[in-house]
Amino acid sequence: MIGPDTTDPLLETLRLAQRLGFFGAAPMEDAIVHATAFVSAIGRVAPGTRIVDIGSGGGLPGLVVATALPEAEVVLIDRRQKRTDFLERAVRRLGLAHTTVRCGDVERLADQVTSGAEPAFGVVTARGFGPPAITLRWAAQLVTRPNGVIVISEPPDRDRWDPEVVASLGLTSERLGPVRRFDAAPTL
Repeated sequence: MIGPDTTDPLLETLRLAQRLGFFGAAPMEDAIVHATAFVSAIGRVAPGTRIVDIGSGGGLPGLVVATALPEAEVVLIDRRQKRTDFLERAVRRLGLAHTTVRCGDVERLADQVTSGAEPAFGVVTARGFGPPAITLRWAAQLVTRPNGVIVISEPPDRDRWDPEVVASLGLTSERLGPVRRFDAAPTL
């Protein structure tokens, strides 16, 4: 996927996002390694699997996931127009024809999925979206039942997931290095 080549279009795109202030000052190569943990946690997906990256910001992990899983249908959603404008340009630059960008609130998308107005997603990813319980509740509304997968960044020094909340949402979970994978049970 990404090698040591510093002229890699994905790496350069993410560096531009960093210069625009969408990420902190950490080396972008490290951020990409972290984002590849999402890809590993997702595993193989069937062609056409719908993946949504909530709170996509400057494209981590969404652009990395989209690059690694071209057989999926990827949606990047963020409520800030400046960031979605950037993501639309990035998707075109990277030739990610299987990826769309939406400017809007995740809560509204979750309501659309719950009401049946929008199909559910096979995979939901989130990096730095919001408080754990809120992130997980919206992700659980977005994911298909059964067999849906949610992958969320995990801080290195602790587990921030209340087991009662996880169980109440019909999920099981496993920490996989810098991310946590939640698997959806058949019903909520």
